Amino acid sequence: MSGADRIAAAFARADGEGRAALVVYLTAGYPDPDTSRACLRAAVDAGADVVEVGLPFSDPIMDGPVIQAANQTVLDAGVGLEEQLAVARDALAGGEVPAVAMTYVTVADTRGYARFAADCRAAGLDGVILPDLPVGESAAWRAAAAAEGLATVFLASSVSADERLDAIATASAGWIYAIGLLGVTGVDAVDATPTRALVERLRARTATPVAVGIGVRDRATAQDVAAYADGVIVGSALLRAVADGDPAGAPDRVAALVADLRAGTVRP
Repeated sequence: MSGADRIAAAFARADGEGRAALVVYLTAGYPDPDTSRACLRAAVDAGADVVEVGLPFSDPIMDGPVIQAANQTVLDAGVGLEEQLAVARDALAGGEVPAVAMTYVTVADTRGYARFAADCRAAGLDGVILPDLPVGESAAWRAAAAAEGLATVFLASSVSADERLDAIATASAGWIYAIGLLGVTGVDAVDATPTRALVERLRARTATPVAVGIGVRDRATAQDVAAYADGVIVGSALLRAVADGDPAGAPDRVAALVADLRAGTVRP
């Protein structure tokens, strides 16, 4: 199966169970490689439907202070891209759920699109999110990704023009990432009215699932989003759980939060 097919199957399974899919983000290598492996594994075992593996970048413009700090911790420790991908490969080797890399276009471009796509596929990843790559400038990347069977997930916001949404609806594979809050991650809750309208605008254009991220931070906000979106994306809250105590207890804290979030994805 292609990466897009595996992701589509995960969303379809969740829908068949009467809930939105739960997409969780964790930074590869944070707070250290071994704990990171255990946290990723714990998230899968606790019920995540899709995993976003953050590959750290020094200037993550989409991300707020929590993810920025996690990125910097990994970079300061000298954990490079090879080891980050190894963390993902080891933790997700069972293939129970699809996983995508979340990073920035500089990381992919510096390595070379073809090599980066091949490396992601070799690590067992099913897709890539490059939030700073405009859809209109993405043809070369999408060709490299498609050659490896990788899905490319694009982001859409409530201020996106119709023409941009048309392009995103055509180009995005796996799901479309609907931005729930105009701002960076981990700062405030989803702005429900424009986000719901954005989901409706996207659904008028495509059958590709629409998942909402940025601003989903707990069971209550997950419940709100699950009422109108195909997926719920949570990142900063999970990294807070990782950081909130002894690293040895991080996997258990992640598992508890993922289980609670998954309960919140059940549709009314």
